[in-house]
Amino acid sequence: MAAPKKYRAPVLADVARAAGVSVPTASRVLNGTKYVAPDLTERVNHAVQELGYRPNVAARSMRSGKLTLVSVLAGATANYGYARTLQGIEAAAQKAGMSVSITLVESSDGQHVQRATDLALSQPTAGAIVLEFDRAGIEAARSIPDGLPMVVVGGGSRRPGPVPAALIDEQAAGRQVTEYLLRLGHRTVHHLAGPGEGKASGRTEGWRAALQDAGAPVPEVMDAEWDAASGYRWGERIAARNDVTAVFCANDDIAIGLMRALSDRGVRVPEDVSVVGFDDQPLVSLWRPSLTTVDQDFEDLGARAFDLLTRLVAGEAELESSVTEPQLVVRESTAPPAADRQDIVIP
Repeated sequence: MAAPKKYRAPVLADVARAAGVSVPTASRVLNGTKYVAPDLTERVNHAVQELGYRPNVAARSMRSGKLTLVSVLAGATANYGYARTLQGIEAAAQKAGMSVSITLVESSDGQHVQRATDLALSQPTAGAIVLEFDRAGIEAARSIPDGLPMVVVGGGSRRPGPVPAALIDEQAAGRQVTEYLLRLGHRTVHHLAGPGEGKASGRTEGWRAALQDAGAPVPEVMDAEWDAASGYRWGERIAARNDVTAVFCANDDIAIGLMRALSDRGVRVPEDVSVVGFDDQPLVSLWRPSLTTVDQDFEDLGARAFDLLTRLVAGEAELESSVTEPQLVVRESTAPPAADRQDIVIP
């Protein structure tokens, strides 16, 4: 069997040759810098389509002096919140005629962070957007050189320091969830938190503050991972207890795992235990019972980050961070507590 041909990306000279014009003429057509006769323009555009030619963004930026590439650094790309935020950044960049490069920061280890930063900034870039959802992202933001426009993305109502941020106020949402469950009549709310990731969790802070303000008992935080399997393991333990009537989970995956474990052990949701998630992933509305959760608009988060960066690149000074509050979405997984579970002493 013959070896497959090695792919070679077409260059401007290939376009000029196919169109029967000079390289400068092909360049003028693609850049729109000078008038070119309509018949020549049509031939060049036809050659571009036939060859699948794609301009070299970095080279064009260097020649024109206008940088059109945005570098994004993230500690994960497959997780729901990360992926939807990246989608929002890319959609906003395309609308603005700019390109996005995404670099994965494998861990918070110094070598990994430096390697990712070097790779992200190896091309001429207008600026950087760093997802500070985890420790890897936090360290990546610290590694960006001074002078390069940068915007960070995260969960909170503010970020210390001069770097502008696009934020979702998770603390307000954690408070909102907890207050809702207390209004339903639950004596307290237990909390399945996600990994600390080297920073304070706004979701946990909001939960704790709401309980303290209401004079309700504050149970010990149950530390989980971000996946459904971790929620299931905690669900096995919670099912054996009689003192838990409401659980606020740090994300929807944990909540789904928890509900499955409770169901497998004959504990009803929401009749015995109310469950609330966080993120409002697409399929949780179809779960049975459908999941009460918090809707975080990650695509809007990404778009707001891109808007801040373009304004920073344009020279605007003293930009204020962009903050929105996610919204509670009430569905079938929450209800007032059963009367026979309200007399149990909370540890």
